[in-house]
Amino acid sequence: MRCGIYGGSFNPIHNGHLELSRSLLRQGLVDEVWLMVSPLNPFKQGSRELLPDQVRLRLASLAVEGEPRIKVSDFETHLPQPSYMAVTLQRLRESFPQHEFTLVIGADNWPRFPDWHKAEEILALHHIIICPRPGFEVCARELPPNVSLAPTPLLPISSSGIRQRIRQASYRGEGLPRSVWQDIQANHYYQCHE
Repeated sequence: MRCGIYGGSFNPIHNGHLELSRSLLRQGLVDEVWLMVSPLNPFKQGSRELLPDQVRLRLASLAVEGEPRIKVSDFETHLPQPSYMAVTLQRLRESFPQHEFTLVIGADNWPRFPDWHKAEEILALHHIIICPRPGFEVCARELPPNVSLAPTPLLPISSSGIRQRIRQASYRGEGLPRSVWQDIQANHYYQCHE
């Protein structure tokens, strides 16, 4: 089975994450998408707005109800922190030798990919799918052989933008799955800085 590993803080998960995952599945680029909820992204250390792991996992699980080929994974929460994708992929290969793991990243991550922990190892052992992001151009002709640019939808939705809008009283949950927005409202998440 070809599993797309789509890592992120998912703080919170939104419709852009889901539509990107659905697009990869519709195109047959992977058989399943595993949303790898990161406990501590090395590039985002110190974020005061990061909800606890279990809360983000719960919100992501609510979002994928009825999506049998999109899975939410807590795999990284059981690994040493900060979480490095090279380590995650190594442990996934060891734990699920029957699967083939493809790394899914946004175009905003590609320019700094060489700075990732063991980036060369990731490139050597895995296919990488790059998904377009607003404001980040990637030339498909210049990519290494095992890296491809997927024609996924370019949706102007971001978790940081949603968090900012939640602090505005006029926000009504646009861009969020209904169940996620209801849970955020019920628990007053993101309404003020902690």
